[in-house]
Amino acid sequence: MSGNIVILSGSPRKGGNTDILANAFKEGAESAGKSVSLFRVADMKIGGCLGCEHCFEETGVCFQKDDMPRILDALRKADALAVASPVYNFDVTAQVKLAIDRMYALFNEKTPIKRAALLMACADDTADTARGAAAMYETWLEFQKWEDAGILIVTGVHKPGEIAGRPELEKAKALGREI
Repeated sequence: MSGNIVILSGSPRKGGNTDILANAFKEGAESAGKSVSLFRVADMKIGGCLGCEHCFEETGVCFQKDDMPRILDALRKADALAVASPVYNFDVTAQVKLAIDRMYALFNEKTPIKRAALLMACADDTADTARGAAAMYETWLEFQKWEDAGILIVTGVHKPGEIAGRPELEKAKALGREI
């Protein structure tokens, strides 16, 4: 069980379904006594990874001057990570992907992260449109040697707030408690 969790929430829609889902997960984790850092990456200035490998030469320090060091510092102390995103074009949002790509700076470091979870809000009535995101997530876990704590895809939620009252919010809370 994890005690220090980072959540990357990637919806550009503030207060929308993904935020509600991420907050349910956070509520569950905090109710179990865990420390949670939630980052709304859509509200942050995060540039794309340039593949220059400056971070390898400078031990995890990117030369870009943006908000990513706050996330990297939190990840260095986290033993679990949750990624929350709406499904955009069969994947996570660009904002989440920027943060994931910039985690490249940590590849030469041994982080304490052991487990991860994927939380997705999907307007479609089936989870099929999230297959691309799930495949990326599963490959990422395999590469990092992280344990999968769970994938939760909430379907049929498009308009902001449609997720309210859905049973998946209780599942998100339980996942937060259990991770």
